[in-house]
Amino acid sequence: MAGARALQKEKTRQAIIDAALMHLSAEHSFASMSLREVAREAGIAPTSFYRHFNDMEELGLTLVDESGLTLRELMRKARQRIEKNGSVINTSVETFMEFVERNPNIFRLLLRERSGTSVRFREAVAREINHFKDELTEYLMAESDYSQEYAFTLAEGLVTLVFNAGAEALDLNPIEREKLKERTILQLRFITFGAASTKEKA
Repeated sequence: MAGARALQKEKTRQAIIDAALMHLSAEHSFASMSLREVAREAGIAPTSFYRHFNDMEELGLTLVDESGLTLRELMRKARQRIEKNGSVINTSVETFMEFVERNPNIFRLLLRERSGTSVRFREAVAREINHFKDELTEYLMAESDYSQEYAFTLAEGLVTLVFNAGAEALDLNPIEREKLKERTILQLRFITFGAASTKEKA
């Protein structure tokens, strides 16, 4: 019986999260979203919301955490799929752009809250982006003989470039998005080849 209640509670909590994500759009930010809107979309009474989250800020922070985790898991799997002599840049960019195309609301949330008015939101998004940088740093160190500091500097540049491309991709049509993807891949190659060349001369 207790297990059934716990399962139902988790289902309701997920319904609240899904409802909030559904309401996000280019015109509707999380900051403009009301608790009543989310509760109505989730099919619960507004008072029931508080059984799962203390307030809307806690819900927003949960969305940021889960969105970042989802994207990191996708990028991790993308790197694992790369066969010997395969292109980590091509696979990573394609995976990232697919995520942006299929989950524009999630990516908009990360972009908006990255520079939003809430300090806690900004810190949460910065933490997620730092996770990307740290994981890529570890990958670069494993694949090359880069020092931790050198690998992190390179990772920071790559992550910044890809996130900026993702932001631009949100408002593009499929043809323009494909051209952007090709440019991003080329730009990433410039940076990684430049990093390798600089390392050799150092």
